[in-house]
Order: sequence, then structure tokens, then C-alpha cells
Amino acid sequence: MNSMEVLRPTLIRIGGRIYRKNNIQQQSYPNEEEDEFYAGPGDPMDEPFDAFMVEETERGFQCAVEVPSPLYKYIIGKKGETRKRLETETRTSISIPKPGMEGQIVITGQQRSGVISARTRIDVLVESFRKKQPFTHFLSLALNQPAIQEKFLQFKEEVLEKCSKDHGVDSSLFQNPAKLHLTIGTLVLLNDQEIQKACELLQKSKEEFIDKTVGGKPLTVEMAGIEYMNDDPAMIDVLYAKVHMKDASDKLQLIADRLMELFVASGLMMKEWDKVKLHATIMNTLFRKDSNVEERNNATTGKSPFKERETFDGRNILKGVSAHV
Repeated sequence: MNSMEVLRPTLIRIGGRIYRKNNIQQQSYPNEEEDEFYAGPGDPMDEPFDAFMVEETERGFQCAVEVPSPLYKYIIGKKGETRKRLETETRTSISIPKPGMEGQIVITGQQRSGVISARTRIDVLVESFRKKQPFTHFLSLALNQPAIQEKFLQFKEEVLEKCSKDHGVDSSLFQNPAKLHLTIGTLVLLNDQEIQKACELLQKSKEEFIDKTVGGKPLTVEMAGIEYMNDDPAMIDVLYAKVHMKDASDKLQLIADRLMELFVASGLMMKEWDKVKLHATIMNTLFRKDSNVEERNNATTGKSPFKERETFDGRNILKGVSAHV
């Protein structure tokens, strides 16, 4: 381990607290199916005794934690090794629902410090492996009003008329007009309880600050100008329209940033930027469809091909096509 790793360890935020993630050398096993994460033993005096609800029972102490079922396997580990190691090192017993069954993980032990230590390490495991899950939902503001859709279709028609011969430009790259939106952030919601939690947080946000910021009037936005997300305009993956308030206020930005902060604090959203970049994606190479490749592949294997991302040349689009709504 080098000195910089010691001086600047990875920090993980869990439940309003910040923990160090120490890099620990561990033995690797060939052909492992799941990634291993080692939550090593620590000094019981370092554990946050007031952070969790620990009940005293006739047999000792008990703590329950809600964990979505898709994450159980990371706490169990290959052949149950992770759970066994946690139980041995913290002198606790960890009860986990059967795979696919939603419920609580229950930690029991003779010592309160051991129960808290096991709970802390389970939280670190959950947080670490949650970050590896693909996002399931995204929080956004719709931009699919009829007037915007009409202008967007005019833009699409103009691009295809003037730039269809440019490398990679294809009608399938354009966003569906009904799905035009501003993304606030992406979410990993792994069960119905987390979906409900997200809905409640959104409703709470509306009551506590969105309604006050808006002041009972609709926010009128303008989509004007286009930009790209790559370094080279000849090799673009995402083309987007810039969005701003017509009255030049920062209300929309304030709402977006506050929503992001609340959802990040709840643990349901990963923080990617300090501020939300307000933009509406209008062309994306992830949308690309190659019917010839699909037909050939389906004829031989019956399966969909792995789709490599192919950029498009957007220089003429940026020079000669206007986007204004």
C-alpha cells in the first residue's frame, strides 16, 4: 500500500456518517463468481454506538437492518464465506432471508459492541455493492409538451435533410419526442420499499420547497442551442439542447440541485456532480439501430448482437442547423 492510499483513503457516506474504506490485502481465489469485499476487524471503541437501534434481549443484543434481496448474495459471499467471517470476527449470528424474499437481516450477539460492529460492516458491504448495480430509475422533468415536440421534429427533419450523408448520422439516433426530458439523476431502487421511499421523498420535496420556489406559477423554460459531450465534434455520442429559464431566474437550477442533494442524502442516488447539468438529450448513439446487423445475427443465432457504440460526425449539425424551442 503506498503512502497516498494511507493519507487519502476512500470515504463512504452511510446514514449521515463518513467511514474510511481501508485497502486490505486478502487472498484471492481462482474462478470466483462474485466479487469479494473484506470488512476487516476493527477496534470496538471506534464503532458508532449511537448510530443504530440495538435491542437488549434475554440472550444478549439484537439489531435489524433492511437490505434489498438482490444484495443478500454479497453479504453471504461465495459458499457463505463472507457471512461466516463476519460472524466469527464479531462473535454474532447473522440471519438472512432466503434469496428473493424481502425482509430484515437480523444480527444477534452476546456483546453490544459485536452486534454494532457486524451492523457497521454490513452497511459498508451494502453501500459498496449498491454502487456496482446498474441504475433502475431516473428522476427527471418532462419536456414533452406538443409545441416542444413539434419543434424537435422540425429539427430532426432538417438534420436528416442536410446531414444524412455525414458519418454515423441516422434517424434512429434521435430521442423519442414523447420522452424528451431533463434528467436530475439516476437511481438504484432494488425493491418496492425503496420505490415507495423515493415517491415519499419526492412528495415531501414538493411540499417543503418546490411549491415555495415555484410560487404557484408554472416554470417557463427555453431550449436554445445545441452542444455535445465528447471532445471531438467529428466523433459525438450525445448531442443535447441547452435549457434555461425564460425569465433568466435560477429557480429551475435551485429545484434540480436541491432534489439531487436530498436523494443523494437518502442513499438512493449516487452523486456525480456538484450541480445538476440542465440539458435535454436529442441525439444519442445508444439509441442506434442497425437493422442489417440484427437481421444477419438473428438469422444465424436467434440472439440480439452486442451493440458497440458508434459515434457520429456532428460538425455540420453544429454549424448549419438551429435548435430553438
